[in-house]
Amino acid sequence: MSCRPLFSFLVILLVCVGCDHAAKQAAVSLMAESGSLELAGGLLRFELASNPGAFMSVGAELPEGLRSFFLLGCVPLLIAAVCLYFARFAGESRARLAALGILAGGGLANWLDRLLHDGTVTDFVSIGIGRVRTGIFNLADLAVIAGVFWLLLSARRREPPPESVA
Repeated sequence: MSCRPLFSFLVILLVCVGCDHAAKQAAVSLMAESGSLELAGGLLRFELASNPGAFMSVGAELPEGLRSFFLLGCVPLLIAAVCLYFARFAGESRARLAALGILAGGGLANWLDRLLHDGTVTDFVSIGIGRVRTGIFNLADLAVIAGVFWLLLSARRREPPPESVA
């Protein structure tokens, strides 16, 4: 197997982690004192939230020990499983390669944020009209969702394997 797929996977993963980290830092520095910011007539709202749970605060009400077990202990295992899956099917599809890199990058970004912030992640984006809004989320959450959808789409269609370089 060529090193090119592994390199591409790692670049995608690291770009996801870096972009998420930079966005969270920017959100904290820009909104720490000002509260929320609305764009496009309130369709897009930026507001800081410290989320102890998973995506959209799922599991936030669990006892701290159980929540830590799942979110700090199990997430690295899930990321490792994604990476092992990638290693097994690396040459099969460029789309799958990108999707796995995005998925693993989003998961790793939130896991690292949890390690740095006492078990919570920084969320700062919501979308909606009036009172009908999504929960507050971050770029890592979007990366995980995009990776999952992209994997599902790439599994439905066949793509020729990438050309190997000798």
